Amino acid sequence: MRKSKRFLAIISTAFLLGLAACSGENNEASTPEKEGTNSSSNEKTTLHLAALESAYGSEMWTKIAKAFEEEHKNVSVELTVEKNIEEVVRPNMQAGEYPDVFHLATSRKEALTETLIKEDGLEELTDVLDMKVLGEDVVVKDKLLPGFTDTLATNPYADGKTFLAPMFYSPTGLFYNAGLFEEKGWDVPETWDEMFELGEKAKGEGISLFTYPIAGYFDTLFGSMLYAAGGPYLFNKAMTYEDGIWESPEATKVFETVGKLAEYTHPNTVANGNPNDFTKNQQLVLDNKALFMPNGTWIVDEMAEAPRADGFKWAMMPVPAFEKDGDRYAFTFFEQIWIPKSAKNKEVAKEFIAFMYSDRAAAIFQEAGAIQPINGITDKLSDDDKVFYSVYDNGALPAMGTFASTKPVAGVNMGDTLYHQIDSVISGKLSVEKWQKSVEEASDKLRPAMN
Repeated sequence: MRKSKRFLAIISTAFLLGLAACSGENNEASTPEKEGTNSSSNEKTTLHLAALESAYGSEMWTKIAKAFEEEHKNVSVELTVEKNIEEVVRPNMQAGEYPDVFHLATSRKEALTETLIKEDGLEELTDVLDMKVLGEDVVVKDKLLPGFTDTLATNPYADGKTFLAPMFYSPTGLFYNAGLFEEKGWDVPETWDEMFELGEKAKGEGISLFTYPIAGYFDTLFGSMLYAAGGPYLFNKAMTYEDGIWESPEATKVFETVGKLAEYTHPNTVANGNPNDFTKNQQLVLDNKALFMPNGTWIVDEMAEAPRADGFKWAMMPVPAFEKDGDRYAFTFFEQIWIPKSAKNKEVAKEFIAFMYSDRAAAIFQEAGAIQPINGITDKLSDDDKVFYSVYDNGALPAMGTFASTKPVAGVNMGDTLYHQIDSVISGKLSVEKWQKSVEEASDKLRPAMN
């Protein structure tokens, strides 16, 4: 499973009730000219960083802390890095003791980040984009890849203001065995019509066209398909619950295409589509029993020790276009780093976040396998990683974003409604029409609750 979620049942866009954020001190924000605002002071500041220990490990955070301390002599970084970070920090937060910086992505089962978003518990980070990267003569916005701060995943209130900074991106798409395509002389499909034509050809050789690890992996696939069907306009309207958007002709095309994929999905997929057995579905691609699966760059490490067919070569393509020469998209999954509004050292915390995009920090992260969304990063990647991260250099467009934050609505969870019902659709227990209708109904209930 994806690196920050690998030990969890993925996904929910899960807007859950939980912790209420306390209002905090309103420290003066750093300005672009202040590269090290405490550098002229003899007073030592302790910056508390809380971070999820994911598959990247914890050592990289120790190295990052040391590097920041060397760049900022008057700061000492106190680390809390745990696999169960929410459980570790929650008691302190409930007592009013907040980390200064928190690396914790959305879409976690505990939904701590979403809870603070709903409770207006995050510090605005828009000014960080104009701050100098510590140790470099460049501002953050000029280091970041385009589009990474123009999304609801960083600007959750759809008001143009940034509250979460992007970290560790992974292009996603449909992964397949390039060696099999070479062996069979098959062309990689570029449209959905070509995709289903290939499905018929593969079926004749006892190979399924499609599988998926668990239904939650449709978050990036479905999102890319929305982009391909109606561009950013359709996606953003869907993410902000516009009335009738899920029943529009463009969205209907996406729902119906997922329904048609059911005819070409490996028969064991639904049975294995759970946190305990999902690797069995991934193994289908390695064994040439299924051609494509939605996944992300973490799949290579995740299945590194798994057996595979002779001549197997990892490859990834963006989602097919809906018409010839139409736009094709590859959804980018990325994590987030943020500052609680009740943090005590927000000025230094912002400098720390700006440092995350320095060449020095990026090299430390890259050594652990975590890739920062900064300009020029693909030139520093291994040849294997370039296969995936260069997808945007080969004609695919980036897709990114998530649902706008809402106040809690009892019994309504858009992630469950949109993605988790897909198993029932694939197995034939739920019609596409009923699935689509339930998504529109959930959207209708969330629209009035949008923050």
